[in-house]
Amino acid sequence: MCRWRYVSAQQLDGFRRYKYSAVDTNPLSVYIMQPIWNKIIKIVPLWIAPNLLTFSGFVIILINYFLIAFYDWDYTASGTSPGLVPTWVWLFSAFTTFCAYALDSIDGKHARRTQSSTPLGELFDHGLDSWATSIFVLSFFSVCSRDNGKTGVSVYTMYIYLSIVLFNFMCSHWEKYNTGVLFLPWGYDISQVVLITAYLLTGAVGVEVWQKPFLFGYYITDILVILLIGFSLFLSFPQTLYNIHRAYLNKTLKNDSLYEGLLPLVSPLLLFILLTVWVVLSPGNILAKQPRLFLWMVGVAFSNVIGRQLSEHLNIYIFSLKKRVQE
Repeated sequence: MCRWRYVSAQQLDGFRRYKYSAVDTNPLSVYIMQPIWNKIIKIVPLWIAPNLLTFSGFVIILINYFLIAFYDWDYTASGTSPGLVPTWVWLFSAFTTFCAYALDSIDGKHARRTQSSTPLGELFDHGLDSWATSIFVLSFFSVCSRDNGKTGVSVYTMYIYLSIVLFNFMCSHWEKYNTGVLFLPWGYDISQVVLITAYLLTGAVGVEVWQKPFLFGYYITDILVILLIGFSLFLSFPQTLYNIHRAYLNKTLKNDSLYEGLLPLVSPLLLFILLTVWVVLSPGNILAKQPRLFLWMVGVAFSNVIGRQLSEHLNIYIFSLKKRVQE
């Protein structure tokens, strides 16, 4: 076992050649949030490891998720028993979401500040992000509540909502796989601000605000779903295709063939196809009976698939549909 080569010569060469490249064009991030992060980073001691910041942010997200799950396991508390989740829980959720958002935004800055930026650090950061993405969404579902016949959203809408969010995450890293540049999605900063605002609003006026028509007979949750779908179809995904096409025209694509370029989409799409078939054909109606467990499983499975593909982006593993051959 001591002779086992955990990292091959080819993988080590990938470490040496790899350089992180990212572009942030979101006005909210560039003009508002980044100046805040630049001030916060100055108070972080230099002896703290960047990965500790990354992991701490993820732990905070988990604590918030399990706290909400304790009071609202089946996503019905806000609809049937509005006072079941204490006000302090929503305010705590706003606080923890901001802390996790801040830590995720400054860990890379701290790594460059301490000259300890590594490909493995990026893999650790984005790997946890792939899991945290679903946890943010699953926590938010307790605010809007499960459909009770009058208000709330159905568990099937929850599944679609979660799938769209994860699809956007997948597209941003598929884009990086082909262009070599991570174009930071606009949706991330916007979603974090929306989440924090939603928790603060719920803590201030109660969950009843989500159960009343807001605009033209539409509930706030309906508007958020419409915005999410519209943002994904008409901004996020087209922007991904545009950046890949521009790299093709500039002859900077990392993959020469269409097959290689589309290969990372196979596993995530196959995962969602199989999960959707399970949801539709489940004889026990698994999603309706155990929505929290099923949606949690969706997030974990997605993170596992994306984590393996992120490894390819860093030249750590050789990604292939064929059976991997040990050296």
